[in-house]
Amino acid sequence: MKSKTPLIPLLLASLLLSLPLAAQTPAPSGSEAKQSNRPIPFHGMVSAVDQKNKTFTISGKDATRVFKVTDKTAITKGAGSAKFSDIVDNQEVSGAYWKNGDGSLEAKMIKLGPTEKKLASPSPKPSGTTKS
Repeated sequence: MKSKTPLIPLLLASLLLSLPLAAQTPAPSGSEAKQSNRPIPFHGMVSAVDQKNKTFTISGKDATRVFKVTDKTAITKGAGSAKFSDIVDNQEVSGAYWKNGDGSLEAKMIKLGPTEKKLASPSPKPSGTTKS
């Protein structure tokens, strides 16, 4: 009768060779497995508005971005709230958006009008008192 011992090293060798291949397959990390929970800021001039599809476009030097406005989108103008119909061409806008899995950009919040630049208030000058 023939011995089965030559088969055992062959089986062990094939098993050991298949393990490194399985270990090299990367598992999706947290950022690849799901979309980021942080909105992305934007700022620019509106170049087009599509009232029917509720989208507006910002044309930049490097790219043109189309933002979808939903019922969840918060729109403000000055200190008050605004509506989608308040977004017009050649208007400065800023805000934040989500990038969806299909590549579309969904506006989370939109601020209409120029951004307020906070000026550093000058430090108060001492009154005209002098030491004698």
